[in-house]
Amino acid sequence: MTPQSAGPDRRWLILGVLGIAQLMVVLDATIVTIALPSAQRALHFAAAERQWIITAYALAFGSLLLLGGRLSDLFGRKRTLIAGLVGFAIASAAGGAAQSFGTLAAARVCQGACGALLAPSALSLLTTTFTDETERARAFGVFSALAAGGASIGLLLGGVVTQFLSWRFSMFINLAFALVAVTGAVVLIPYSKPAEAIKIDVPGTLTACAGLFAIVFGFSRAQPDGWFSALTIGMVVLGVALLAAFARIEMAASRPLLPPRVLANRNRSGSFASIAIGAVAIFGVLLFLTYYLQQVRGYSPTLTGLAFLPMTATIVPAAVLGQTTLRARFSPRTLVATGMSLSGIGMLYLTRLGISSSYTSDVLPALIPIGIGTGLVISTSISNATRGVAQTDAGVASGMVNASQQVGGSLGTALLSTIATSAAAHTLAESPSGARASAVAAVHGFTVGFTWAAAIFALGAVVGLTVFPRQPTQASDTPARPAVS
Repeated sequence: MTPQSAGPDRRWLILGVLGIAQLMVVLDATIVTIALPSAQRALHFAAAERQWIITAYALAFGSLLLLGGRLSDLFGRKRTLIAGLVGFAIASAAGGAAQSFGTLAAARVCQGACGALLAPSALSLLTTTFTDETERARAFGVFSALAAGGASIGLLLGGVVTQFLSWRFSMFINLAFALVAVTGAVVLIPYSKPAEAIKIDVPGTLTACAGLFAIVFGFSRAQPDGWFSALTIGMVVLGVALLAAFARIEMAASRPLLPPRVLANRNRSGSFASIAIGAVAIFGVLLFLTYYLQQVRGYSPTLTGLAFLPMTATIVPAAVLGQTTLRARFSPRTLVATGMSLSGIGMLYLTRLGISSSYTSDVLPALIPIGIGTGLVISTSISNATRGVAQTDAGVASGMVNASQQVGGSLGTALLSTIATSAAAHTLAESPSGARASAVAAVHGFTVGFTWAAAIFALGAVVGLTVFPRQPTQASDTPARPAVS
């Protein structure tokens, strides 16, 4: 029995299972961020060590995604999904019960590794389960909404459990998610085997994993060490060199880890690029607005999470509408370029913030276009990145989707944080001392970060208009539907 043979009712239940799995991975990147100060006080680790709780997850997750995607093609996606969910739950339990920094950091590494297995499995199962175009559009709209809105949901959930329970529940909550998802996967998802034996491309796997690790690590060191430090430059250069070597290996390999045909389609390569660029920029609103609301405006963690709800509430309908209605009338290039432009406009609006700005008039109006734009970009890009891909390549194509998002997010955090910190320090050095000087400098840094994020979204709009073809093409023999550009 293959996933495609599941009945209509079962398919929508499977979507619920896959959505929970995706939500676990996405929200875990931000739910822990809110809980981190409380964890630091409880476990008595230094401020310099705090970033490693975030970085440990990102390094394992980002570097192993392509391998995780290929393993799902090799061993069957149901098996790898369940294995990833169970491993993620065990690692979360260990992290929640941690009594030392080392245990918590190790648990985060294990979470990232298991996430790299379950995330591509979930997306590739979605690709192979929903083959009817109408059903696929609705399913990808819902799934993309969770992928785009999960980070802001994590902020709210992290704030609530930290404020009213304990930072440990930011980890323990994954046990509930995993229990529901594993039960649903066992009952609902049929087993499937690849049509032919797939062997692991060892040289390609080693260079890809090492290259992604080096790039994510290099970006993670840019803020504390500086962009021009030997470690930062060395790791980024090493990562680029390893990925260049990986590309050469894949061109000659008989069974490549990432078949070149996956990237040859312009719709697909444009989607990977759009996901990465969008992830770079969206961290501007998640990171700087979180700091602004809590540090400058004095919001509690819970209230900060609630402040992001309007953005999440607009991401969901935009993602669903983009896939169910707009994609039949407009090409991916139009939808991506429009989404990037709307998000950029929202970011520009946030550059007006001051230390006494109002949430209602100065923050909320920006969150609406950012949410709509993000929903359009993510839903269009995720759907097109997996559309028409061969069944034997569905896992690794899904791994590329997540790798693009992870590398983009790591770059965005490092780049925009460095820019904002430098701008704030420069302003503080030139400002007269006073009680408000630090707050004024911090807000100036945030607005500079928002400006850069808007510019990155503008770049994304240009990419959408130039990389995507005017008429969408398929990687398979299935003809594309007419679209208006």
